[in-house]
Amino acid sequence: MGWTDKDAGGRGGAAASPTKTAFAIQASANWRGAAAALALACLALAACGDRVSEGKDCPAAARTRTVSGFCVPRYVSLKRGEVYARKGPGKDYPALWIYRAKGLPVQVVAETTDWRRVCDPDGGAIWVHRSMVDGRRTVMALGTAAVALHRAPAAASPATGYLNPRALAVLDRCRGAWCKVAVGGVAGWLASDQVWGLAAAPQCH
Repeated sequence: MGWTDKDAGGRGGAAASPTKTAFAIQASANWRGAAAALALACLALAACGDRVSEGKDCPAAARTRTVSGFCVPRYVSLKRGEVYARKGPGKDYPALWIYRAKGLPVQVVAETTDWRRVCDPDGGAIWVHRSMVDGRRTVMALGTAAVALHRAPAAASPATGYLNPRALAVLDRCRGAWCKVAVGGVAGWLASDQVWGLAAAPQCH
């Protein structure tokens, strides 16, 4: 059986750690008010960079400067429904909290052979084991109002659905300032500044 977060109890007392559940995976990413499951199929990206495989769009020169061979920073998503957020890169470091948000987008800002330091949408900067993330790209809706998903990459285009605040969607591709996302069988375009998980600059340190 492979390595799991539960194997990393360490000295932190994971059972007593707080849980981060206030993320989009707990919210309803919906169409016409019905809760929709987050679809985590690998989708091709266009203008925003091809992320079918983690780091596939990373320039060869940049790959030689990182432990993983992928660009840093880069976006990934949480692979499991229970991920321990640790103070440092090792199972002996205490767990500061536990993510219960499968599919949550996070940004890798540092790495070791087995550990990744990631930023979450709330600005949390912690370490997770590399087995807890994968290269599939997701985004999280920002703001306090539902975000319209448009039929075409234009504000005047009819809406195909709505993404609730802090709800997750799978990233498909981007065209200029617009990106196409999908959730619960509904796809549409939104402005890239309406979601978290696209900014190139490090989101925390």
